[in-house]
Amino acid sequence: MENKSDSIVNKVYEFRVLKKMSQSDLAKAVGVSKQTIFVMEKNNYSPSLLLAYRIANFFEVSIEEIFTYEKGGSQND
Repeated sequence: MENKSDSIVNKVYEFRVLKKMSQSDLAKAVGVSKQTIFVMEKNNYSPSLLLAYRIANFFEVSIEEIFTYEKGGSQND
């Protein structure tokens, strides 16, 4: 059962900056809009599994190096 405080955090921004790419460049490389990259970097959007794999493959790393599942605690919403 999904907990509302569970989340997927990512390091897309860090990987993109290390490669000296713009959000537009990365978006083109993985087949999405610049806006998708923008909201993903802000952790306001969790990508589909397919997109997560495209990003990991683009950076030539495992998916776990970029995307991490964080289980929520017993916080009150």
